[in-house]
Amino acid sequence: MYCYRKVTKDLYWIGSNDRRLSMFEGVYSVPGGVSYNAYLLLDEKTVLFDTVDAAVQEVFFENLEQLLQGRGLDYVIVHHMEPDHSATLGGLILRYPDVKIVCNAKTANMMKQFFAFDVDSRAVIVKENDTFSSGTHSFTFVNAPMVHWPEVMLSYDTTDHILFSADAFGTFGALDGAIFADEVDFERDYLDEARRYYTNIVGKYGPQVQAVLKKAGALDIAMICPLHGFVWRENIGWYLEKYQLWSSYQPEEKGVVIAYASVYGHTANAMEILSCALRERGVKVRVFDVSVTPASDVISAVFKYSHLVAASTTYNAGIFVKMEEFLNDLAAHNIQNRTVAIVENGSWAPASGKLMRQILEGCKKMNILEEGVTLKSSVKEEQRMQLEQLAENITQSM
Repeated sequence: MYCYRKVTKDLYWIGSNDRRLSMFEGVYSVPGGVSYNAYLLLDEKTVLFDTVDAAVQEVFFENLEQLLQGRGLDYVIVHHMEPDHSATLGGLILRYPDVKIVCNAKTANMMKQFFAFDVDSRAVIVKENDTFSSGTHSFTFVNAPMVHWPEVMLSYDTTDHILFSADAFGTFGALDGAIFADEVDFERDYLDEARRYYTNIVGKYGPQVQAVLKKAGALDIAMICPLHGFVWRENIGWYLEKYQLWSSYQPEEKGVVIAYASVYGHTANAMEILSCALRERGVKVRVFDVSVTPASDVISAVFKYSHLVAASTTYNAGIFVKMEEFLNDLAAHNIQNRTVAIVENGSWAPASGKLMRQILEGCKKMNILEEGVTLKSSVKEEQRMQLEQLAENITQSM
């Protein structure tokens, strides 16, 4: 049965929520589910903005049919070809064979890789700053390459000042009946998931996001309609500022993320001592065991806070497996502008510290504190004093 919501007088949200999905893109846990957003404009011409993932196609097509009320579908604007937004495009063509596809040239070429239908006969190719009219609404287009695929574009309704932002400004989490960010306590309930979504999906492409933010800054935006998460119609500047920080790799606040890998608990014990010492100095701390916490959660926290402590036992003469995975993943997301301290452990030949340092030195603008700590098996009084001094050095570096 259909389930849609009105966004404006003639624009409707016709997406759906998937609460059964356990791993988004097969990588990122989504315990709160995820929404797949599509929008339908009922103007002189009918315009669909993207489709949805195959998992929610049934309600999507019911929504579309119910709102069209027997009208044809004139256009579908495709902003992004990733299958969670385009998988149902083939089914759409079967149901509405006369629909025209508004997209850029890169999207059209990619569409041919995914589908067997005749793309060229349906495609209306647009370039950046081209205009398109549906009747009372006019649109222009903004290229957003690598946010986060090369073909991505945004569209801007110059009539109602709505930015259809593709994967930008999205968030993990099902919408629970709300479609507007101001219908929920977004900062309390969804900001962490918005950050985790940004840092893991788009985080690598900060310069490209900065370029899009610059373009967006030239537009009069009254509303943002992303492909995941909530529609923004209030406090847009606040959310754009978060994107400004994340995409420029600036921390949101001062604090320390302690990420550790421990086999028998001794490295974990050292990090408990360090976290207590930091708290006693008034420093905010988040502690993660990388063997049990998904890397996406830890990466999100590192993007939020100013400091990182990486602590690992030595394992097979290298970094413990889960810590090595985490650090390589963090580096792949282009993290920079952080102060880092390193703690290593090794019963006979500590080596993880040097190797962790090498990974982090490959990132840009990382201030790696020289005063690390080396443990040999367990914490002794000398190492306790060194951890106290490390806490003091971290605090002073703030």
